[in-house]
Amino acid sequence: MLRFAVLLAACLLAAGFSSWPGLPAALAGHLVAPGGTSPLLPAERIDAALARLPDRSGRVTTRSGVPVFWRAIDPGDYRLRATWPRGEAHGNTFPTLDFDVPTVPAPTPRGTVVLLHGWMMNGDSLLPWALRLGEAGYRTIAIDLRNHGRSGHAPSGYGTREATDVTEVVAALRTRGEIVGPLHVLGVSYGAATAIFAAADPRLRAERVVALESFAVAGTAIRDMIPHMLDNGPATWNERLARRWMHWRLDDAVLDAAIDQAGATLDLPLDAVDVGAALAQAPCALLVHGDADRHVPVAHGRALAAAAPHARYLEMPGEDHLSLPMRLDVLAPIVVDWFDRPACPGSMLAGTAGTEAD
Repeated sequence: MLRFAVLLAACLLAAGFSSWPGLPAALAGHLVAPGGTSPLLPAERIDAALARLPDRSGRVTTRSGVPVFWRAIDPGDYRLRATWPRGEAHGNTFPTLDFDVPTVPAPTPRGTVVLLHGWMMNGDSLLPWALRLGEAGYRTIAIDLRNHGRSGHAPSGYGTREATDVTEVVAALRTRGEIVGPLHVLGVSYGAATAIFAAADPRLRAERVVALESFAVAGTAIRDMIPHMLDNGPATWNERLARRWMHWRLDDAVLDAAIDQAGATLDLPLDAVDVGAALAQAPCALLVHGDADRHVPVAHGRALAAAAPHARYLEMPGEDHLSLPMRLDVLAPIVVDWFDRPACPGSMLAGTAGTEAD
């Protein structure tokens, strides 16, 4: 997200503060594709951690021709030690972590959890979740969504096209014996929207879905996110100047035009990417949102809860878009309990993380 602001400001500065018609086009270009991996993701630390772990990985080429990378980590006694520096919430998206390498063969998984990452991240960004769920007996399969990580490039779908990729990857992995027991899906942000769209597809055969800080409608999320990113992005003097100019020029008409142009390029009206409509068709869903989220404001989580009264909705006080996915201390027991239940709970009431609402 922060890299998005840096790239956007730099682009506009390099364009010499172009006229109004050029601003929506420049903005639309950054809405069409992620434009790289977030520099907040410590690739060297993650690679070093993965080098210690037994895992399996590969690629599945979907029917649309996209090679999609996946990584499986089996259950084990990892004894994960993860610390996330809360005082630096806006400078870190990954905790410091250590773990034990299992010394005995992996037990038979009690189920399989597909992990779906956020925009400008990759499947490895969810390694802490893979290890924590592995401790609980679950095999995890982290997927690099199209245009991210080691997967190929294709038109973004803001969760819609990506969900089809996920469904096809899971089908291929089923034939290889990688999907064992009940299948669940956990996603973060853009990955959470993808998880909901995928779970709504009966071909996936998902039993439970956990969506952390999903947007409700793609176009609305963009309108909410971009002004916030301009307040919390780059810090060099020329980038600050670009941000000030953008604040001066940015209004509803510019955002609407950029969203329309991006949608036309993708052949996907972004105001029609309605996660709530998909959620109404998804099985046994747990929604979690932080009430301090300014990237994807909590109104999105509440709108999703209203669209699917059968889902369980939790708000985490004081958590924002970067901090919430790292609160494994609070969320992991809730998520594991959600996956462990023998049957999906009935009608769930809204609650606060750490309390029971059923």
